Amino acid sequence: MRKLVSGALIGVLAFGTLTACAEEPTSKSAKGDGTSGKVAFLMPDLASTRYEQYDAPLFKKRMGELCSSCEVIYQNADSDAARQQQQANSALAQGAKVLVIDPVDSAAAATIVQTAQSQGAKVVAYDRPIPKKPVDFYVSFDNEAIGKSIAQSLVRHLKESGAKGGLLEVNGSPTDAAAGLIKKGIHSGIEEGDFKRLAEYDTPDWSPEKAQQWVSGQIAQYHGDIAGVVAANDGTGGGAIAAFKAAGVKVPPVTGNDAELAAIQRVVAGSQYNTISKPLKIVAEAAAEVAHQLMKGDKPKATTTLFDTPSQLFKPTVVTRENLKQVVFGPEGVLKPKDVCTRPYAADCRRLGIQ
Repeated sequence: MRKLVSGALIGVLAFGTLTACAEEPTSKSAKGDGTSGKVAFLMPDLASTRYEQYDAPLFKKRMGELCSSCEVIYQNADSDAARQQQQANSALAQGAKVLVIDPVDSAAAATIVQTAQSQGAKVVAYDRPIPKKPVDFYVSFDNEAIGKSIAQSLVRHLKESGAKGGLLEVNGSPTDAAAGLIKKGIHSGIEEGDFKRLAEYDTPDWSPEKAQQWVSGQIAQYHGDIAGVVAANDGTGGGAIAAFKAAGVKVPPVTGNDAELAAIQRVVAGSQYNTISKPLKIVAEAAAEVAHQLMKGDKPKATTTLFDTPSQLFKPTVVTRENLKQVVFGPEGVLKPKDVCTRPYAADCRRLGIQ
């Protein structure tokens, strides 16, 4: 998955083959309260670039500020649920007091929760929920609202432009409970409009390549009848756009989610209609704060309950060319104009007043 924005851009981290590694937080602060221990930050995949670019660095930085003597064990499962299980077991063996996990497979992750809690460790679900086994806390975005927002935005745009035809729906991974929430929201958003859903697809592992292959088949079947594509994230949206370009036909409006750098550049250029800007800094820092509180034995404050779990859900923002400058490059933005407005996009940036 992968809705939604603040802080400075942190460069892409080179993790090689992303084998297990333990890292000290990159920032230390006088605010550290003497708490010590290890916390694991276990992310699900590399298909979404946000985990390496934003989530992991932001989480580690905030943990360092809260707890200068704490150690963060960061690992990425690269879409392999069995690997994530091994990584969790390794973190527990190293003495992790808290696991912050964005599950590859929301159902399979119940075993990780059971194992961790049986050993006295706390578990925080991050971004994606773990419905079958209540964790100690859940920090995420309102995923159903993400799906509904991107669909509503697209349907409204198509209606205003007088488009004809139907929609393709490219959902996220069927093993991701958050993808299921996004899918539910997309259905709701589409149903509010007058555009028929031609076909939909649950994309294994959120794979852009698999999304591209499926959309290619739909272009052949519905050639000339596709008014737009509701894609559940930027990776699948990019795959859909690539399919149209490979077929040599006009790219219709395509949605996205995550505000990845490549997606923002596509929005600037006009090849992607929208994306979702998530408050990644806010959410990553909130997860660090929850983990720190659990390490101290405190009870984090919840704003709602989801899947029988105390939760904090943050609101994302739909980004189109109309509000991109304000949202993406405003005070809460994670990107800078120099990152987006490289030579191929410089002219479009100037037209949008981005400098």
